[in-house]
Amino acid sequence: MAEKQYAVEVENISKIYTLRNKNNQYKTGKKEFYALKNVSFKIERGDVVGILGTNGSGKSTLSLLLAGISDINSGTMKINGEQTLVAINTGLNPQLTGLENINVKGALMGLRKKRIQEITDAVIDFAELGDFLYQPVKKYSSGMKSRLGFSISLALNPDIFIVDEALSVGDKGFAKKCLKRMEKLRDEEGKTIFFISHSLPQVREFCKTGLWIEGGELVEMGEINKVCDDYAEYVEFMDSMTKKQKKKFLDEKFEKRLIEPKKKRFF
Repeated sequence: MAEKQYAVEVENISKIYTLRNKNNQYKTGKKEFYALKNVSFKIERGDVVGILGTNGSGKSTLSLLLAGISDINSGTMKINGEQTLVAINTGLNPQLTGLENINVKGALMGLRKKRIQEITDAVIDFAELGDFLYQPVKKYSSGMKSRLGFSISLALNPDIFIVDEALSVGDKGFAKKCLKRMEKLRDEEGKTIFFISHSLPQVREFCKTGLWIEGGELVEMGEINKVCDDYAEYVEFMDSMTKKQKKKFLDEKFEKRLIEPKKKRFF
């Protein structure tokens, strides 16, 4: 029996942030909290993983860690292959034009001029930005930024795609085009894809495996429909609460993620 080939292997990873106040200053005592706490999973190559969780659960933090943009505080993480994060604004310099962003991205990756031109041609073809490609990204709508970022990531053709709500903005026609392209990456090219979306129907249709993060911890991982069903039940339970009940529930959940100054960690 052939040994399983894993694209991602994480064991007991944690990510800690320091809280800031409303003036963007660190709070007195530098109170810290777990954005993620002791999360472990293995993802086989070619799997398509739907990452679920309510707002503030740790989904985007996980996507940044998987993309190598942020570092873990503890645990181990092994990424087998090149990866890219597809999210609005990620990796785009707002002062540069769309075309300049492509060139800078290619140069930072050490690509030859010919390869950068190939990527540029692919982006022009897929993004359908027209003359906006020659305008500063700061003038783009969120949908246009998503088009550019997604198109650059597709052209770079990494082994692992991490898609964080990139299809939640812009026109439905382009979102459908992106999904169709990702289906090809999934079915014909065997790419590993992490897909973060609040659209459960979209997640059910596109993904094979579900990974539910809540309160910074891994709640469930398994067959996509089973995880989606359990997550939907949890969301329904939260929606049934009164505003006061929900605030108390969320406050208590957040308190459990806090690291009090007197309880210093030793890693």
